[in-house]
Amino acid sequence: GQRAATKAAGQIAGLKVERIINEPTAASMAYGIDKLSQHRTIMVYDLGGGTFDVTALVVDGGVFEVLATNGDTHLGGEDLDEALMTHFRKVFKKKTGKKIPEDAHSTLQRLRQAVNEAKHAVSSRMSASIKLKNLYDGEDLDEVLTRARFENLASKTLQKTMVPIANVLEDSNLQPKDVDDVV
Repeated sequence: GQRAATKAAGQIAGLKVERIINEPTAASMAYGIDKLSQHRTIMVYDLGGGTFDVTALVVDGGVFEVLATNGDTHLGGEDLDEALMTHFRKVFKKKTGKKIPEDAHSTLQRLRQAVNEAKHAVSSRMSASIKLKNLYDGEDLDEVLTRARFENLASKTLQKTMVPIANVLEDSNLQPKDVDDVV
């Protein structure tokens, strides 16, 4: 049903829809895996905003074969955001003595946006600054998020991805050493 609706939406938009491909295949193609001539076993790790999906597939001469897929619909990047939010709220309280209440919506939104930007920044840099003037009750937040700190804060969430990964490896009869690339 989703594939048919996607195709219909493309046609309504005036596009000529040749085919619908699944996300793991699309991700692999985005990284040029389909251009490799030799047989490759790929693991696609997709930690989205609210869901986690992992897929094992084989690419051979541009042809994709999905071996197994698994995931967790209650695990995603939002969990990383929450871990960071909790951390920086604790830092703010420790430094200022003031607790940011749950009903301080605009304050929490500003912090969430800064945390999200820092999270993205430490994926390509060793650190990112969070500087928020007058975050709450006249107090500023000026902190640095290092990649090491992020990895520590993210470890519980990332550890939860290991069960679906193990399930995909088992369902596809693969060992970790059999995986050529992770996307």
